[in-house]
Amino acid sequence: MSSTPRDETVGIVLAAGQGTRMKSDLAKVLHPMAGEPLLAHVLRALRDAGVTRVLVVIGHQRERVQQAFAGAPLEWVIQAEQRGTGHAIQMAQDALAGFAGTLLVVVGDTPLLRGATLSALLERHHRSGAAVTVLSTRVPDPSGYGRIVREPDGRVRIVEERDATPEQKAIDEINSAIYAFRYPVLEAALGRLTRHNAQGEYYLTDTPALIQEAGHKVEVECAEDWHELLGINTPAQLAEVEAIYARRGDRLGPEPRRR
Repeated sequence: MSSTPRDETVGIVLAAGQGTRMKSDLAKVLHPMAGEPLLAHVLRALRDAGVTRVLVVIGHQRERVQQAFAGAPLEWVIQAEQRGTGHAIQMAQDALAGFAGTLLVVVGDTPLLRGATLSALLERHHRSGAAVTVLSTRVPDPSGYGRIVREPDGRVRIVEERDATPEQKAIDEINSAIYAFRYPVLEAALGRLTRHNAQGEYYLTDTPALIQEAGHKVEVECAEDWHELLGINTPAQLAEVEAIYARRGDRLGPEPRRR
């Protein structure tokens, strides 16, 4: 394995899920949008942000995903059993052995994501000296999302909707599930994750709290255009996102934000 400078950024794409709500046997990240698989759009955003080393976590139909991107400069991480987003990163620990730079975590079903937004996230992360910087955005309807709770003392918490108070549910700033981590700090937090939740999974969303408890700084970068962070879980959502993509003219500029 090649040596990695301390300030290097490595990207990792979470792309192992089946996407059962798509009502198709096709792996979700292979569903086409604008003539390309969803995953291709996310990989382009990483390239546009200057990220040259990219790991892709695959599970469902992994051979088919690999075949679709044969020849691409990617490193494949196998998550044979899907036990949560935290578990997905754990599966990459061997590939990241000795790495001490920034791990940029993105999800494979956000095809409207722009490289400029990832660059802004990385810039905030490095400028602030944070151990983790969360990409957030403000949405018209935050239902179902984890809320970004900013405490008066400057601390930041991600509160899942099921745990949120009525006041917290009124917050419109949500977690996008995209993060920049100082990897050695994340690696320590991964070892502290538990499966004490209804799904019995290891959640990456639990790591910012663990990192903050260990005395490290958590920062937030709020994306201007909330459309960029729309994930796809159903055919209807795919059609909606494709329509937005067509209207905005192939990433030429953000749509005006609706309020």
